[in-house]
Amino acid sequence: MLRRIDYKRCKLVAILLIACFIKSVACTNVIVGKDASADGSVFSTYACDSYGLFYGLPIIPAAKHAPGEMRKLVSSYSRIPRGVIPEVSETYHVVGNINEWQVSIGESTFNVDSCLIDTTGMMDHTLLMTIALQRSKTARQAINIMTDLVERYGYRSQGESFSVCDSHEAWLLEMVSQGPGSHKAIWVALRIPDNAICAHANESRIRQFDMKDKKNVMFHKDVVKFARSIGRFSGKDADFSFRDAYNPPKFSGRRACDARVWSFFNRFCKGMDKYLPYVMGIDESWEEELPVWVVPDRKLTLQDVQAVMRDHYEGTPFEHGEDVTRGLSLSPYHQGIAFSYNGKRYFNERYISSPQSAFSWICQMRSFKPRETGGIIWFGNDEANMVPQTPIYCCATKVPPCYDINGAADDVTFSMDNAFWVCNWVSNMVYPRYNVLFPELKAVRDSLDNSYRTAMFAVESKAENMMLENRDKAISFLSDYSVEKAEQMIDRWRRLAFFMIVKYNDMAVKPEVNGVFTRNQYGRGMKVKRLEYPKAVKRMISEQTGDRYVRPIVKKKQ
Repeated sequence: MLRRIDYKRCKLVAILLIACFIKSVACTNVIVGKDASADGSVFSTYACDSYGLFYGLPIIPAAKHAPGEMRKLVSSYSRIPRGVIPEVSETYHVVGNINEWQVSIGESTFNVDSCLIDTTGMMDHTLLMTIALQRSKTARQAINIMTDLVERYGYRSQGESFSVCDSHEAWLLEMVSQGPGSHKAIWVALRIPDNAICAHANESRIRQFDMKDKKNVMFHKDVVKFARSIGRFSGKDADFSFRDAYNPPKFSGRRACDARVWSFFNRFCKGMDKYLPYVMGIDESWEEELPVWVVPDRKLTLQDVQAVMRDHYEGTPFEHGEDVTRGLSLSPYHQGIAFSYNGKRYFNERYISSPQSAFSWICQMRSFKPRETGGIIWFGNDEANMVPQTPIYCCATKVPPCYDINGAADDVTFSMDNAFWVCNWVSNMVYPRYNVLFPELKAVRDSLDNSYRTAMFAVESKAENMMLENRDKAISFLSDYSVEKAEQMIDRWRRLAFFMIVKYNDMAVKPEVNGVFTRNQYGRGMKVKRLEYPKAVKRMISEQTGDRYVRPIVKKKQ
């Protein structure tokens, strides 16, 4: 149940009049510790919100490497080459953003000043994630690898928050460059308590940290010294805040970024309204800053985490009201992040589930199971609200054809066999007619999601029994199952597209029963039903147009 907040007390109307510009921001990560989940899983999620990014689910097989072998650095998303570095003797199997040891890594970018960017560095955030997944067996080891890579080869991205997790631990790592030509980065990593939930969404989250807690805190030796050298900090070491030094909160960061974190916390923790003055960004006089993590009132299930990734601020002051911003179809979506009109700058709310998502996933890591069945990446092309997330096991050796980005399709080439395009095709049919078409999509999405969750026990039990005799056979079974579910999804999504085109053609509705269109005695489709505006839209039309469209009472001639 979503917690509802008093709109009047929050002065939402006043906020909507603020003339502020919110810069385009992307990506949301959610973390759930093993003792905060219902079954002991560690959950880590990632919504990769990047307009136009064509991406899927790559698989990188484990490999042995000869002495002197070099590795080419190619940025995962842009495919831009960055140079070469020495390869290690052994690399591990990687499926998307999880490896065979149940290590997963996600990220969100936060904007920093130009003095904290080094475009001469070799490592960008995508390379750090990929290389660390290939070389690590634990989250701690992954952090050590990532920070060593930027120390050796430099760091070229903006500020980054990384979710680095395994089946036992969850960590938040934050990193910025030491500036142009430095070839260095500074960073801090905090272990998330096992009974807590955490999130980051394009804003630095780490403030003060215990420099003496070697078990739960890691940091670069110059993290404070560098801040002093560039005039970002002058107090005692114990008072140092990573966020305040390198990504101090502004209206856009609090409202467009931290508000997403707040919405996640608000679903599962009482008393979150005290943080509203901070995340609403009205002024600088907040009393309570949003914590890095909270302990939830109840333990989260996989279904809970999936719902979080589909969040649009429902039941909160940030939810769209029944006004013109909802459009004619009462959609939760809007056009762009911000706009200007008559000399004023306006903003739109930024959701966890956004149309700009290229893909989203939930990594589930379970220490109480064999690693082959314990690690799953629940993957979907497009935003989480608009697609089911299919289970792909961390040991899978086959790329589902629909998630393969090396085929005929690309970012400007449509294919009926590619999930990116089929899922976006359906989503873009739904967006402009949300109130009518989304229920159809949701029913199919939820049916597939439920079927995957229901099948987990039987599938994993069968694989684990196979492993007692033949591990390779079990891995082949899990690989085939993962491919089967992905191909089942795209086939069902194509059929959903065909069905919606027929049913809702010409802004009307063709009668059907259980998915079968009804016909008259002559074999033709039954008479269609014309659609009307929703009640809220009728009210807006009446208020905005007055009597223009009121049907007149025509007097008859005498």
